[in-house]
Amino acid sequence: MAPRVSVIVPCYNLGRYLAEAVDSVLAQTLQDVEVIVVDDGSTEAETQRIVAAFSRPKTRVIRRPHAGLAAARNAGIAAANADILCALDADDRLEPTYFDKAIAVLDRDRSVTFVSAWLRTFGEESWDWTPARCDLPTLLWEDTVLTAALVRRDAVVAAGCYDAAMPVQGDEDWDLWLTLVERGHRGVILPEILFNYRRRAGSMATVCWHGDGHVPLARYRIAKHAGSYRERLFDVLLHQDEDTAALLRRNDELERYVATDLAPSVAARRAELQELRAKLAAAAPVPAADDARVADLEAALRIVAAEANALRGSMSWKITAPLRSICGRWLEWRR
Repeated sequence: MAPRVSVIVPCYNLGRYLAEAVDSVLAQTLQDVEVIVVDDGSTEAETQRIVAAFSRPKTRVIRRPHAGLAAARNAGIAAANADILCALDADDRLEPTYFDKAIAVLDRDRSVTFVSAWLRTFGEESWDWTPARCDLPTLLWEDTVLTAALVRRDAVVAAGCYDAAMPVQGDEDWDLWLTLVERGHRGVILPEILFNYRRRAGSMATVCWHGDGHVPLARYRIAKHAGSYRERLFDVLLHQDEDTAALLRRNDELERYVATDLAPSVAARRAELQELRAKLAAAAPVPAADDARVADLEAALRIVAAEANALRGSMSWKITAPLRSICGRWLEWRR
């Protein structure tokens, strides 16, 4: 008898995380699953060793020459036996009740094609992602659906599976959700954190969101789904205005924090420290307590300076840098 869910786990040089991902599937409260690990021609010796010896219940390994993430997922789909698919990246994890809750929605309503959820990041970053909508206007602006959303296999196959012709890897799932919704399919987002998304340096998401891959992927997506973008251009622009306004508000908060809190605090501590050092340099009688005070001030200054540097290096600060520059030039022009 076929399992309810086929979980496809592409793995390219991520063997060190593989057991963690697969074990999160085997820990599901819904146990009627199969796991298909697709080794996409890994070149890393550690991953090759791990995959060659990998053994878990309900799990099989497919090894193939390197062809990219979309092709690896498509190979897993071709080998899958279940009517419901889940594409789980090899470095991520599922919460134990995810399948139970998602399958309940799919069983209850045949008009629902895919079920997603909220996520929590782990690793190098920690934050929650809680999207509310996954209709076409929303998906044209932002991918609000998990890569590991549960989706009906027949709909995926009819849509041509994952697009292996994209110029850069990483947005194949976004393209799939867009294609499905354009074809009249509907998705649901469970308002609960049921997925754990690993954030690490050099990850595919970093390249897609902030790296060199962002522009070519955006151009490809807009060209492929040009009809939808033209038809709903006003919706997309409204999303852009809303997000830009939010960034400007956040930028204003950051600027005010620097101007009213960090900068004066650093300046005051530097002045006090300079005064004490001048007294020491002049060989004036200095109370013993001042030596300790110098040490305390230096420690406090390091803390405040580190806080300022952390703020300047934060993602919010980097994202709003172009907006700060534009606003700054506008203010200068107004003077």
